[in-house]
Amino acid sequence: MERLPGWLRQHLAAVRALLVLTVVTGVIYPLAATGVAQAVFNSNANGSLVTKDGKTVGSALIGQNFTDADGNPVKRYFQSRPSAAGDGYDPLSTAASNLGPEDVVDTLAVPGATDEEGNPDEGSQSLLTTVCARSKAVGELEGVSGARPFCTGDGVGAVLKVFPAVGAPARVVSVNQACPATPFVAEYAGVAVECGKPGEDYSAGRTVPVRGEVTDVQVPADAVTASASGLDPHISVAYAELQAARVAKERGIDVAKVRALIEANTTGRAVGFMGEPAVNVLQLNLALDRG
Repeated sequence: MERLPGWLRQHLAAVRALLVLTVVTGVIYPLAATGVAQAVFNSNANGSLVTKDGKTVGSALIGQNFTDADGNPVKRYFQSRPSAAGDGYDPLSTAASNLGPEDVVDTLAVPGATDEEGNPDEGSQSLLTTVCARSKAVGELEGVSGARPFCTGDGVGAVLKVFPAVGAPARVVSVNQACPATPFVAEYAGVAVECGKPGEDYSAGRTVPVRGEVTDVQVPADAVTASASGLDPHISVAYAELQAARVAKERGIDVAKVRALIEANTTGRAVGFMGEPAVNVLQLNLALDRG
């Protein structure tokens, strides 16, 4: 080795260091960490899988849909909160919608138009309309009012575009209600409100969200908004309680029994004071099936 050129000795030392570090960090450490995890935290290390009759039905850490083949809620089960992860609860696409509170104007679908791939133009919903539509759907499912501030009765964002003239508005459009819909308000500042015309550019108008007169919101926030990860397996106690009457009716059991199961599957605040109590939807539904 002493007779080898200096540059070659340096390269050989680098190769030896690479091999040693590869074995230590790429083989020994992963095997040790995996072994400890399997021995001490077996369930957690394997994904906190939940089984029923010997079959894996999900994970206690990842939410899932309880819907039929057409995507409609199965009424005998509690429903999870919405998800923006891929097609829903996809661990490989964990994400939020990335839309902020100022995202209130929809892009209306243009009838007969297609996108670059030839698919029919479906437009795009704002975050506000997404929340309004979800609230309306949950209200209809649970038999309560789905009304909430800044939402129209037909489940879109209550937003006007105002085009001013000298001294007074010259034109007002309910931009999220596509014609021939009837605008949620007949007039604004003395000007008749128009329905939105798909394909028309309203960007020059002043955006005016209208709060409305709703004061008693019956659909909880987690029923209409996705979590940051899109994988949340829990819902609030309030959302679970909202669903109790419907589940009890569909199963033909006493609602008091359903509420007892909700309480039994409610986890408290982390470390006693962080966050809010929550209900694991999968575990609650499995408890229902066990009777």
